[in-house]
Amino acid sequence: MSRISAPALATKVMTADAAAALIHNGMTVGMSGFTGSGYPKEVPLALAKRIEAEHAAGKPMRVKVWTGASTGPELDGALAKAKGIELRLPYNSDPIAREAINKGEMDYLDMHLSQVAPMAWQGFLGDLDVAVIEVTAINADGSLVPSSSVGNNKTWIDRAKAVILEVNSWQNPALEGMHDIYYGTALPPHRIPIPLVRPDDRIGQPTLQCDPAKIVAIVETDTPDRNAPFSPPDESAKAIAGHLLEFLAHEVARGRLPADLLPLQSGVGNIANAVLSGLVEGPFHNLTSYTEVIQDGMLDLLDSGRLLMASATAFSLSPEAAHRINADMARYRDRMILRPQEISNHPEVIRRLGCIAMNGLIEADIYGNVNSTCVMGSRIQNGIGGSGDFARNAYVSIFMTPSTAKGGKISAIVPQASHVDHIMQDVAVLVTEQGLADMRGLPPRRRAELVIENCSHPTYRDHLRDYYQRALIGSYGKHAPSLPGESLSWHQRFIETGSMLP
Repeated sequence: MSRISAPALATKVMTADAAAALIHNGMTVGMSGFTGSGYPKEVPLALAKRIEAEHAAGKPMRVKVWTGASTGPELDGALAKAKGIELRLPYNSDPIAREAINKGEMDYLDMHLSQVAPMAWQGFLGDLDVAVIEVTAINADGSLVPSSSVGNNKTWIDRAKAVILEVNSWQNPALEGMHDIYYGTALPPHRIPIPLVRPDDRIGQPTLQCDPAKIVAIVETDTPDRNAPFSPPDESAKAIAGHLLEFLAHEVARGRLPADLLPLQSGVGNIANAVLSGLVEGPFHNLTSYTEVIQDGMLDLLDSGRLLMASATAFSLSPEAAHRINADMARYRDRMILRPQEISNHPEVIRRLGCIAMNGLIEADIYGNVNSTCVMGSRIQNGIGGSGDFARNAYVSIFMTPSTAKGGKISAIVPQASHVDHIMQDVAVLVTEQGLADMRGLPPRRRAELVIENCSHPTYRDHLRDYYQRALIGSYGKHAPSLPGESLSWHQRFIETGSMLP
């Protein structure tokens, strides 16, 4: 049965190949999708096939691609393999695209996710030629039922000169009613406060609006979202979760957090998921979440009754969890809200709600500066995503990581971060399986001592102590002692020998 209930729009149904033919060389294309959810599956594949054919005929063809965040292999992977992406923003996790970016074959604009929609409206990113958006259904009045992510879809539809819709019948029709699409944002000097004071507030409408005249093609599909599975929590992840739960209980006991905590934000990944799963057995009840993505651990929390409401912009679920939620969407619908990412990640709202932000990292230095994006300082891994939106504005900003990587050959705690995404003023708590460093209110030297003793791996702890002691003596200034000629030598050793150990 067709999900297209608007008779006038039913005439615009066509094949993915025909829709992809409407996209031309040099165009900027805004596509739906956020962490492997709600991204178009058929048109990008058809576009990649067309690009490969054009290249084979000696005709260059590349497009600029804007999304909400990462997507799936049918989009980023296929277009990157076809060498069809000129510029990618604001986030990427596809390995093929990552390799092209690091070879300098693809430009990549790594952005705070909350800033993408405003910058598009301000005109700083240029014109948007086409939007390709996955929806769950088209209602009789022409309104669009969003899919399993919202991301920047509202902005892409409004800004694009033409709109291509993928209507995906794999998505459960019971998604209708879960979304909260807020149309009250504006540019200065016309901005007004966002009227959201609780994670479960609804301030918008359940559907997306689009001028029917802009819709040039509709493609029907039933292809599922594709997210990677989460690994079962290992001992390191369990230890990190344990330290963090102990910290939260301590904060409640000291009266710095309420018994039901504050709205939780959690980055994507196995460690973040382990922390969420740990809360199922923890002492906290009546929890809420105001975050970017709903992960497996949040489903567990909802099913346990510990989590009352989860607000996000997308799902980021393992295949098993995606099947689980899709089969029981009507039950979950009233306990979840999916919003545009300019709202889910908005600094004003995050600070008002007092979120507890929990994010991962690549490395942190002894003063708490955090590198979230670049391996060895220059090789992009993914992107900053929304971690900066939450870290700077959270009630408590927490970063967590295993203390080593590459089988112990790399220390995640280093004398100086090779690249800094989050300055030490935005990092309150650092957690590894070794322990937790609460750096709030501490000057740099006290932070360094605490991070070395509590968070570094024993293999590297004496080396960090030695560096810090020599820096205290030989540093030009004593506020945050460092030895510039030696600070990044750990990274250089890994590049040269494959290990950070001296």
